[in-house]
Amino acid sequence: MSILKRPIITEKTASLMEKNVPQYGFEVDLRASKDEIKKEIERVYEVEVVNVNTMVVRGKSRQRFSKRGVVYGKSSNFKKAIVTLKDGFEIDFYKHI
Repeated sequence: MSILKRPIITEKTASLMEKNVPQYGFEVDLRASKDEIKKEIERVYEVEVVNVNTMVVRGKSRQRFSKRGVVYGKSSNFKKAIVTLKDGFEIDFYKHI
């Protein structure tokens, strides 16, 4: 089971990255605990994590019109983790590009 799915890079998370105490956003597995997320980020990115905040984001309901009528659907729920790093550490998502 891979705990980290992808980093979340949006305008809001970019503003969090530029603060005095940098924070980074990740999409993680729904079953992952805060301790597991912390250990995985420290192992993968070789940084020290101070704090992990998590939230479960509900999937959006969607509908579209087709020949057969209205089709209803829903996108999947996902878990988001906001990770605070110790002073002096940072994560560079673009170094391997």
